[in-house]
Formats: sequence, C-alpha cells, structure tokens
Amino acid sequence: MATLIERLRTTEHVTVTELADETGASEMTIRRDLDQLAERGVLRRVRGGAVSLLLRGEAMPFAVREQEAADAKERIATVVNDLLTDGEAVILDGGTTTLTVARALARRRLTVVPLDMHSANALGGAPRIRLLVPGGRTTPGALAFTGPLTEGSLASLRVDTAVLGVCGLSAEHGLTAHELDEVPVKRAAIASARRVVAVCDGAKFGRTGLGLVCPVTTLDMVITDRSAPETAVSRLRDAGVDVRLA
Repeated sequence: MATLIERLRTTEHVTVTELADETGASEMTIRRDLDQLAERGVLRRVRGGAVSLLLRGEAMPFAVREQEAADAKERIATVVNDLLTDGEAVILDGGTTTLTVARALARRRLTVVPLDMHSANALGGAPRIRLLVPGGRTTPGALAFTGPLTEGSLASLRVDTAVLGVCGLSAEHGLTAHELDEVPVKRAAIASARRVVAVCDGAKFGRTGLGLVCPVTTLDMVITDRSAPETAVSRLRDAGVDVRLA
C-alpha cells in the first residue's frame, strides 16, 4: 500500500492495471487497497481505478499515516526512550511517529505535554506520567491542539526536551509542516525547550510541507531510520545537527 500512497501524493488518477504492474501485487489486492483508502477519504473509486482527493503536498489522513513505516517508527521511539532521563519534562508533538513515542514512554517517570489528543489518550493511564494538557482547539482526524490557547500554554513552560514530528525535512528547506495552524504551535514548543529533537522516518526527507517551522540549525538532534538518504543525512550533519539512525 505504501507505493500506492506515494503515487496518490503526486498523481490525480491511477488505474488498477498500472498499479499491479508497478508493485507486482495482484489486481484483486490493488482493488482491496483502493477500497480501503476510499473508505478513509483518500480517493474516489472510478471504473478501473481511482481519483485522488488530496491536494499536492497535503497530508494523508491520520489513520493512513499511522500505518506507514510502522517498524521504523517503533525503532525511532526506542531511541527517544533511551535518550530521555527519568524526571525530565517533555513536549511531545502531534503526529503518528510521536504517538508511537508516547506509547514507548508510558512506563517512564516523566512530565509530558502532549500536543494532540492521540498521545494524551495513550498516556492518560500511565501511572508515573505527569500529564499536562495544553488545551486549544483540535484539528480533524489528527486531533492536534492549535490556536492561541495552545501557544499561550507552551509559552508559560520551560521543558527539557521538545520532540517534534515532521512532515518534511531537508537542509535546504528546514523542518516543514503541511498544516499552517500547527506551525506556530511547533515554534512555541521549540522556544520553550532546552533541547529540540525531530523524529521522522526516511521518507520525510523527500517531502516539503507548505509551512516553514524552522531551519535545521534550530534542531539539536534528528532521529530517523536507515532508509533516510545518505546525502540528506550528510547535509544535516554538515549543518551541525546530531543525526541518529534507528
């Protein structure tokens, strides 16, 4: 399904036959995957294929993104877990990778400020987590906190580490986000943190979101997986960013 999703990011119309040829999957499997994506609002089924419902550069629905690079997200979450020290205060950005991080942190003794309801729910029953929910309005699907209430809450805090999710990342374009409402929230998280860590799978290095959050020189560390392009990783390191491969 990953190849199909990538095609839908840039191609308006896809056919079952061409997708089967590209992926080596059966046409029955392709039809099933298209039907599942149609149910999630990603595409509209038409005879012999489908039409993408996404604008170029727009984020996939949360439920779809949650399934992408699941193994890589687990490894990234393990590195983040090892990086943090019990007793730290942590801002945990919204997103599917940070949700995986939230689940990995559930047994730790930390103060966590989650920036979406998904991570808040994942940590809500954790016995040693002190949960601080910033408030604000939530975005559809992703349930990310946005708006002046969220930004004001973050401005009143000083934390040890901010763990940021990524829509796109490169030495040239910096850390970017698809949703413009999330940009000032991410910036507020950065301003409140002593250490800024970005987490993303390797596919994010080939994408650029609409909104610029920060240049890469703002980041102390990037945790990604070994599918990240070597050239992109080298350019981040040349910019002074500590890049760790999970």
